[in-house]
Amino acid sequence: MDEGCTYTDRIGPDADGETVARFYAARYRHSSEADWRARAEAGLVLRNGRPAGPDERLRAGDVLRWNRPPWREPDVPRDVRVVLADDDVIVVDKPAGLPTIPGGGFVRNTLAAILRERFPGEAPVPVHRLGRGTSGLVLCARRPSARDALARQFREAGGEERALRKRYLARTAHVADPPAGDIEIAVPIGRVPHALLGSVWAAAPGGGKPSLTICRLLENGPDAALWEAEPRTGRPHQIRIHLAAIGHPLLGDPLFLPGGGARPDVLPGETGYFLRAWSLSFRHPATGRVVECRVPAAP
Repeated sequence: MDEGCTYTDRIGPDADGETVARFYAARYRHSSEADWRARAEAGLVLRNGRPAGPDERLRAGDVLRWNRPPWREPDVPRDVRVVLADDDVIVVDKPAGLPTIPGGGFVRNTLAAILRERFPGEAPVPVHRLGRGTSGLVLCARRPSARDALARQFREAGGEERALRKRYLARTAHVADPPAGDIEIAVPIGRVPHALLGSVWAAAPGGGKPSLTICRLLENGPDAALWEAEPRTGRPHQIRIHLAAIGHPLLGDPLFLPGGGARPDVLPGETGYFLRAWSLSFRHPATGRVVECRVPAAP
């Protein structure tokens, strides 16, 4: 069982005058307004340090705290393999099914928490994330200076001369009209309405953020096709969305539909697809040399 945790929100001008229950229902859509009313009535919500009733009107600048009681986290695979380690960085092979960072009911059963357990006193920090259902290489920093340098590489990734490159393997259904060579997928990605969460990341041709993935079809069997995909931008679920956008959603992907839209009754964290970060290169924050790591195609 987790020990519980506290979620803190500072009220902005847009929520001035809103009730406590309605604010939480709009911000954390995994629970209904009735659920939030019950939590406030049970004394689990504090406003400026005092218990808040569900119908209290908020004011800009208020600080709300929700004291989440202990809960049992779902089981996850914990076999994290270290691929590279030195004084500045650690590269690990994350199994599918393990979240990278806390969220969605996972706190202890995450890659970040496992690294804190395995390297006590260091707390290596992932400088990017893989989706829960995605396996493969994750780059982590062991000291603040390395974290800053690596984070800058991720922010500035782009162009042909970049040192930072991530390549993935993805499995889709058989491709009836297979493309030859590299193809560029540049469908914009943005927030779109979603019944369970309010909004999720998906294809948004009318107003999403510019996004680019370079894909190549490697194998095209009668039942499944294997792609290599290199994202040139860093949008959430980018490869899943882009392959779906061109009519080839990942086999077993419960969320994204052909065209890149999202199913209204499925959450982004659901798993069941094959997507593996099998190649990662970056400029070492201490030496300046380009380092490349690879893992087998099969986890």
